[in-house]
Amino acid sequence: MGQALPPPLPIRKIDVASFLAWENEQPERHELVDGEIYAMTGARDANNRIALNVASSFMAQLRGKPCRTFMSDMKLHIATADAICYPDVFVTCDPRDHSPEADLIKHHPSLVVEVISPSTGAYDRGRKFELYRSLPTLQEVLFIEQDRQQVDLFRRNGDGRWELFPPTDAGALLLTSVGLTLTLAQIYEDVLPATPADEPSR
Repeated sequence: MGQALPPPLPIRKIDVASFLAWENEQPERHELVDGEIYAMTGARDANNRIALNVASSFMAQLRGKPCRTFMSDMKLHIATADAICYPDVFVTCDPRDHSPEADLIKHHPSLVVEVISPSTGAYDRGRKFELYRSLPTLQEVLFIEQDRQQVDLFRRNGDGRWELFPPTDAGALLLTSVGLTLTLAQIYEDVLPATPADEPSR
């Protein structure tokens, strides 16, 4: 998500089915969290570039394999919380997500990637990470800072606990959930540096 989560829209709490029917009539994208609707705001150049770099690398490495990569226009349903999110990038290898019934919304990702800014960090690493962790098929979540070269890869271990796996000394991330390698150079290729106007006030 490119900007801070705005206040919820003044609509009573609704369920997923009602939300999907409502959003199909809207010109803008929205997320559903805890029964409340939030308007999606636009992303900066850096956010868009990083997401595109990551998705392009995934698609190239997954070509010919049963996993598929999606970007922020594809909905992800988190059933345990009745939530609908738009991850910046995610990969699903589950056949249920390849069926005609899942054409508009996916349910079973293996890997989720969020590109975060100073204004979205608390929400993405907090409530949104909590939502993602409730997905039984999800094995890894990758947080990518858009204003500096910093990434945090969390992986679910055999006990169901989430552990942090930093990049290797060579700047590579081993994404075991989908059998990929992603480098910092690939992530931040052609990303414009943050300007003073982009940085949060202190």
